[in-house]
Amino acid sequence: MAFGTGQGYLGRMEQPVPKPEPRRTGGVAPVPPDSLPPHHKTMRLLSDRIVEAQRAIRVLDAVKWDDTVEERFFAAGAKELPPVTREYYETRPLGFDIEAKLQEFFDLERDIRRELGTLNPCGALMLKACKEYRVVLGMLQRRGTREFSAISQGLYGSTFDRFHAGDPTLGDLGRGMSQILSRLGADVTVSDDEDTYDAEAAVAYLQGKMDAYFGKGVVTVKLSDGVVSDAAAGADYIKVRQGARFSQRDLDILEVHEGWVHIGTTLNGVLQPVATFLAKGTPSCTVSQEGLAIIQEIFTFKSMPARIQRLTDRVEAIRMAEEGADFLEVYRALLQRHGDERAAYQTTQRAFRGSLPKGCGPFTKDVSYHRGFILLYNFIRLAVRQGLASRIPHLFLGKIRLSDLGILHQLLEDGVVVPPRYLPPPYTDLRGVSAWMCYSNFLNTISLARAEEDYAAILSGKSAES
Repeated sequence: MAFGTGQGYLGRMEQPVPKPEPRRTGGVAPVPPDSLPPHHKTMRLLSDRIVEAQRAIRVLDAVKWDDTVEERFFAAGAKELPPVTREYYETRPLGFDIEAKLQEFFDLERDIRRELGTLNPCGALMLKACKEYRVVLGMLQRRGTREFSAISQGLYGSTFDRFHAGDPTLGDLGRGMSQILSRLGADVTVSDDEDTYDAEAAVAYLQGKMDAYFGKGVVTVKLSDGVVSDAAAGADYIKVRQGARFSQRDLDILEVHEGWVHIGTTLNGVLQPVATFLAKGTPSCTVSQEGLAIIQEIFTFKSMPARIQRLTDRVEAIRMAEEGADFLEVYRALLQRHGDERAAYQTTQRAFRGSLPKGCGPFTKDVSYHRGFILLYNFIRLAVRQGLASRIPHLFLGKIRLSDLGILHQLLEDGVVVPPRYLPPPYTDLRGVSAWMCYSNFLNTISLARAEEDYAAILSGKSAES
């Protein structure tokens, strides 16, 4: 089958499409479609169909390696490639029929064009989402092949990407960050906090924070044996791994990253009266989501060098894999750098999940953190510089792509999209962020290389006159 061309579908009979029932997420739900004006109701019903169509597509579940892979890797002394083959993925079905799902999105695109026209701005966003979901389905079809990695690069980015001709690559950024972080490694003022919270205490602490931000009962925090990482967030919940331990700063990061950003934007999308598809982001929305979450960590001073090191290690692992390194080579490099076997394995498997341990390239989702930070930080700086700081909260309308903000602003003015209900403190009062960005814009004009020469004596501990 030729993917994305529609071959095999054009001659099928058109079937009546049932209207999806509105679902509640976290105790919140959009207004009923029948309460909307006719034109808005048409857009809403199409939007709800996208939400339902994508529900079965769980990219991270489809590409993850199970615990037995890790167990067998270490049982072999971490000297053999993990036992993951193309056949391994064939034993892990997606849970839906790909051809039927492709047809569903083709039908949706047809109906959007017919009912809204080709120039409707909300329709344009929905068409873009449908087309990207078809690309995602093609990627999942190709788990364990070179094509899988190539498609992921188109969705999430690559460490070879540049923002402009002549700019450093994202891989160069990762190497530069690693050099700075290595210099901070011996500084006791930036060391990790102690893990003073067990899993049960972490659940109680985070539940209190979620209740304070979203309202009681909107977001649930619970213990789980089924998460690989120490904590993971869904649409209206945070799961904490049984047996995990956390520092205060770990919990602060979970509060703002998973709670305020990831869950907050989901619920803001759910509450959209028309554009409910904003509650469910396509993979390319991951770049904006992760960039926004990292910025939130930094704006609230919750992040720390160890946290940035983990994110940078993920980018470095992808860079090495894109340059041809296999799983063992990446694992050994990370192990030599930090000396933590499990952390080295977890970071390496993130880069190779969905792919093979050798010869097929990486899954590049984790490039999103650095790429998203750069794109969104520059957007915030330029919005302030151009007197458009009021556009910054639009980043929280739902799961959005930065490139769609122009259309979303138009939809806000037209009343098709409503402002976000859940907006973190730095954005409820934009004066602080605006002041920060005023200085940031100015500092960008100063040569850091010249400044380094000016401060050399001071930073060396010598007198500037000596």
